[in-house]
Amino acid sequence: MTCRIETDSLGSVPVPATAYWGAHTARALENFTISGIPISRHPHLVRALAMIKNAAAQANCELGILDPRVATAIRLACQEIQDGHHHEQFCVDVIQGGAGTSTNMNANEVIANLALEKLGHRRGDYQHLHPIDHVNRCQSTNDTYPTAIKLALIFATAELHRELGKLAESARSKGAEFADVVKMGRTQLQDAVPMTLGQEFTAFAATLEEDRSRLMESTALLLECSLGATAIGTGITAEPGYQQRVLLALSEVSGVPVVPAADLIEATSDVGVFMHLSGMLKRTAIKLSKISSDLRLLSSGPQNGFGEIILPPRQAGSSIMPGKVNPVIPEAMNQIAFAVAGADTTVTMAADNGQLQLNAFEPVIAHVLLQSISWLEKGSHALRRYCMEGIEANTGHLARQTSVSVGLATALIPAIGYAAAAAVAKEALQNGSTILDVVTSRNLLEREAAQALLASAVLPVRRPDICGL
Repeated sequence: MTCRIETDSLGSVPVPATAYWGAHTARALENFTISGIPISRHPHLVRALAMIKNAAAQANCELGILDPRVATAIRLACQEIQDGHHHEQFCVDVIQGGAGTSTNMNANEVIANLALEKLGHRRGDYQHLHPIDHVNRCQSTNDTYPTAIKLALIFATAELHRELGKLAESARSKGAEFADVVKMGRTQLQDAVPMTLGQEFTAFAATLEEDRSRLMESTALLLECSLGATAIGTGITAEPGYQQRVLLALSEVSGVPVVPAADLIEATSDVGVFMHLSGMLKRTAIKLSKISSDLRLLSSGPQNGFGEIILPPRQAGSSIMPGKVNPVIPEAMNQIAFAVAGADTTVTMAADNGQLQLNAFEPVIAHVLLQSISWLEKGSHALRRYCMEGIEANTGHLARQTSVSVGLATALIPAIGYAAAAAVAKEALQNGSTILDVVTSRNLLEREAAQALLASAVLPVRRPDICGL
């Protein structure tokens, strides 16, 4: 491989001639062969880094500390990255020591070499445009990297928010479709009282919409950023007026209305906002897992389980049992939730172990949060597209179950009292009789009156605000 030789404070390093990255990235590639996952796997993070470098070049040019030609070249390079180009050059491992310095330097070097070419110079010819002196001017990893993480999380969560909305709408549509399908509700896996299958699916939609709202509340906290704080929050090496200009430029470049942190020392060391979002992601994941588990229960069988709904068959379910079809899409969603819950523990431990003026463990925080959001978004898409939209009600089976359920005895309480209704339910269950037959045989009610009460128990509840009718 043809190489160029670059130098840093530790000495000379061979770098592939075709690479846009440089010496610091080369050392990181050697030091951190850990997960095998490059930061390019998180495109929102790469785009966010480019946006920050773009905004910084604009601010530094306005302050007169960066030559306009150099600033323009940097900004053009950043724009290409924002547009999705050169992401393969962001190659350092997501798990790294150094509090994200390797990621920041990977970005600085790629942008510097892209900009050098735009000025007519060779890659690595840093006397004309330097990764640190120019691309990283007025910055530190400690303020740019966490800001990039926050922007990336905002972009990623917006995608999850949209996909959860589509899933909620699909569940609501099923609620309307199943509005007249009567079934027995269950508490503690035991028969309870009648409801409609539509109400069950409408409840799924409601819980998803609730979590969408909570997610957006969480991302609002990410708008506060520490650009201009540099190393520990004192603003050392940042020019007067830089913070105000760079935040304004970043808002313009990103379309995100970022605001300055109230206390830059605190903002540099604290990762509480990441814990907050992680907790919200775990809550969303557990809600999705609970819905998925309910779908698995309701579709269990098909002959010897609940068998109330029929999930779309997605693939053969066994290498030995002919005809078996498993609920593979809800099962995948369950596993995503398990991973998100584990990621929340990772974020908690990383937050706890940050010392003094900096948390060195933001790389793993960024990785697990972005991975959690991506998996939840993709899982929600699969749950909607390959499961929810094709669910069918097993209406005949549900009608038979409802007609013989002792849970109907609850409807008799206003007429005969709780004790008598309990005795009726017990006898019906023991003898395999219907509630109607037992209550009339005991002369507790006339048959027609009993029929009317029982019928009222299974009438579907039509509420336009929840059923969409």
